[in-house]
Amino acid sequence: MLKKENVVVFDFDGTLSSSDSNYEFFKYSISHSVRPWIFMPIVLMGLIGKMIKPSTIWWREHVRYFITPKMVHDFAPNVIKEHKQHRFGWAAEQVAKEKKAGNKVVLISAGPNYLIPELVKDIKFDAVMCSQMKKEKPYKYNFLCLGKNKVIALDKWARDNKIIPNVVRAYSDSKSDMPIMEIAREQVWIDSKTGLRRQA
Repeated sequence: MLKKENVVVFDFDGTLSSSDSNYEFFKYSISHSVRPWIFMPIVLMGLIGKMIKPSTIWWREHVRYFITPKMVHDFAPNVIKEHKQHRFGWAAEQVAKEKKAGNKVVLISAGPNYLIPELVKDIKFDAVMCSQMKKEKPYKYNFLCLGKNKVIALDKWARDNKIIPNVVRAYSDSKSDMPIMEIAREQVWIDSKTGLRRQA
């Protein structure tokens, strides 16, 4: 039998952290490897694609085209360690507060699975959902956890756990999260630069 549960949803990049994890990985990579520089024409092609059609996966994969499994293995631990310094001070405390109120607290992020779970491991979310990258080609997506796909990810988690999610609150910094924000009773919009609450 399905059980109704109050759920609070958090985004990560720009919501709980002032810097984007994908950008931090790119920044670390260009200072520790020549590979991003070699593939820069493909990266730039991806950025042009973003301007033409921002909703596609195509440009997202092109700007990551330089990433290899070895780079993920070698660079991700240091990127995670450095990126944690960008987290807003209220993040862990707010998650704990929501859990204490009896809510299931989940994080749903467009960030990659080789960064996001470890970045928030110490916060103790009830579930962490993020973009799933191909292990052998970590620049390619098995599942892009963005926009309406965040709702799909939440629904799958709910089905797997035999619950009916009642989203009482959702935290985000980006309009790309409107599908998940629209199903929440309360929308909490965060300023990605300051970490403070703002108007939608």
